[in-house]
Amino acid sequence: MQELSFARHRRLRTSTSMRALVRETSLSKDDLIYPMFVIEGDNIKNEVSSMPGVFQVSLDNLEEEIQELVNLGIRSVLLFGIPKEKDEVGSQAYCETGIVQEALRKIKRDFPEIITVADTCLCEFTSHGHCGVIHEGDVENDPSLDLLVQTAVSQARAGADIIAPSNMMDGFVTAIRKGLDEAGFKNIPIMSYAVKYSSAFYGPFRDAAESTPQFGDRKTYQMDPANRMEALREAESDIAEGADFLIVKPALSYLDIVREVKDRFNAPIVAYNVSGEYSMVKAAAMNGWINEKDIVLEKLTSMKRAGADLIITYFAKDAARYLDERE
Repeated sequence: MQELSFARHRRLRTSTSMRALVRETSLSKDDLIYPMFVIEGDNIKNEVSSMPGVFQVSLDNLEEEIQELVNLGIRSVLLFGIPKEKDEVGSQAYCETGIVQEALRKIKRDFPEIITVADTCLCEFTSHGHCGVIHEGDVENDPSLDLLVQTAVSQARAGADIIAPSNMMDGFVTAIRKGLDEAGFKNIPIMSYAVKYSSAFYGPFRDAAESTPQFGDRKTYQMDPANRMEALREAESDIAEGADFLIVKPALSYLDIVREVKDRFNAPIVAYNVSGEYSMVKAAAMNGWINEKDIVLEKLTSMKRAGADLIITYFAKDAARYLDERE
């Protein structure tokens, strides 16, 4: 037989230890941010029907939830609030005694080491479910900025370590940066939802946050899933306006965008592994169609490989347990 000349790539795959030795991408608990839904009321722990294992929790159950995260080694949370009362301008979003503000105070008092990221938007607090002020059926950009600034400042005052504006209004980063600075919060970073697509993967989240729009959709302010260059323009604007982190949302169907944003901008990149991505895996696992552990770790690792420095994921608790099993 004639001698063949070819590369022996399999030499570096011969054992578990060898594969670990040359592994290019790693996933750790420090990469994970766990989203939480805090609801007004007492003794509430409602499992979200479309998101098995995810709960709406009241303030009196918050300590138990955070303690579980601490025990698992998860050190960062992203907070969403569900108020009892909503109005046209989402006033509970920037109320000093609003649900997110109260949750921030409680967490920072009881668990000062936890990094608290406050979602800064109006949709969970408005009666119409949109992310800004409505005028003649349209979401008004500039009037919405004023309310978002008030929300960010009130969250920072309550103890937020990071402000994460998710509304996709033009100029939201520069407005919030100016507002935070003027209020004395120059050291509070902004984790901008810089690249947020109008995605079908958000459905279960709207169940959890009770934020489904009462009319129309969010396509006039969230991005068209077909667009790539627009994502780079959005990220460039947010960096110029003072963003400290850039979020790409959703993650799994947009890993090409994660990579391009990472290659283009010198800032921490955050992939948001959204609710629909979570629920599909959970549903398939519950039906016995997939190995959930392997799928979850592969999926989260793919986000790191694409360039994400951090991952917002509802799988954070599961992933922490899986990583413990791996060690």
